[in-house]
Amino acid sequence: MPAQPVRASALAPVTAVVLVVCGLLSLAAVTAEVGWRGLLPGLALAAVPVGPVLATVLWLDRHEAEPPHLLAFAFGWGACVASLGALVLNTGASRLLDRSVGDVTNTSVVVAPLVEEGLKGLGVLLLLLTQRRQFDGIVDGIVYAAFVGVGFAYLENVLYLGRALGDDHPDSLVVVFVLRCLVSPFAHPLFTMAVGVGLGIAARSRSTSRRVGAPLLGFAVAVVLHALWNASASSGVASFVELFLLLQVPVFAAAVGVALAARVREARLVARHLQVYARTGWLGESEVAMLASARERRRARSAAAARGGRVAAQAVREFQETATELAFRRDRLRRGTVDSPPEEELELLEQLARRRRDVLALLP
Repeated sequence: MPAQPVRASALAPVTAVVLVVCGLLSLAAVTAEVGWRGLLPGLALAAVPVGPVLATVLWLDRHEAEPPHLLAFAFGWGACVASLGALVLNTGASRLLDRSVGDVTNTSVVVAPLVEEGLKGLGVLLLLLTQRRQFDGIVDGIVYAAFVGVGFAYLENVLYLGRALGDDHPDSLVVVFVLRCLVSPFAHPLFTMAVGVGLGIAARSRSTSRRVGAPLLGFAVAVVLHALWNASASSGVASFVELFLLLQVPVFAAAVGVALAARVREARLVARHLQVYARTGWLGESEVAMLASARERRRARSAAAARGGRVAAQAVREFQETATELAFRRDRLRRGTVDSPPEEELELLEQLARRRRDVLALLP
């Protein structure tokens, strides 16, 4: 048991260095193209949609919030590693195609979707392989994939906004900002979410065909959506608006539907697997009912905040998250997707009891 945390802590500095180096190289590449005059305003303008989009994604993940350091890694992978890889590979592939088959005028449809979705999806795959106990299913896949997509979109928007600033035409800057930051801020997250759904299905399955096929199908969907989006963007405003209404809006609605359905399934999972702890005295029946409902969990935190302030609300939140982790652990054991020693359950139960006592002490 102790070996895994040691490995994770040893890899953390290396991971941070890789992200920082790749981020600096990406910024250097963007600066070389748009200059400081384009970079600095681009960084500020591209940040406008980031907060609202991430808040929407986190709203979907209210049963078991993902660790902040893993969310930071996902965003950093998209903004630093995937963006740098896309800058290098897209340019190299475009030049190779140009030399081999002549003038390729639409490489954004042929090359970019494969390269960018492959690089973004790789970040989500790494999280699944290295953080298996923090990757429980479709909702987690959607959240991690969306954070990768938002990070990638941020750096890409800096590049496009910087180019528009360099054109000395205010109208072009307004058009780029409206289309990329206001109209379609969910585009890149939405594409990568298809990969996240596939990996989420793989995380919950023991079938080899599903573990391989679901991520590949998700990747294919992401590439197709991305290619169609790029084709519409290069075909004029009319085509862009038409595809936005006929494809982007329905696909976005479908993605939200999938996420909400997965969240409902998680609520039922929590209710089912926590019953054993109610029967053995670790939890009360009313507590299980509260933990299985997103609305009741929110009400419990609000009531705690009203009576005991921020400290009490945080104590309730930690109690809820520990109980949810226990439920997900039992689900993984039932499915046989992850080996988990009994000592881990005992440790979580002790943590649950301790946090339950903290809540009762703050809110007698």
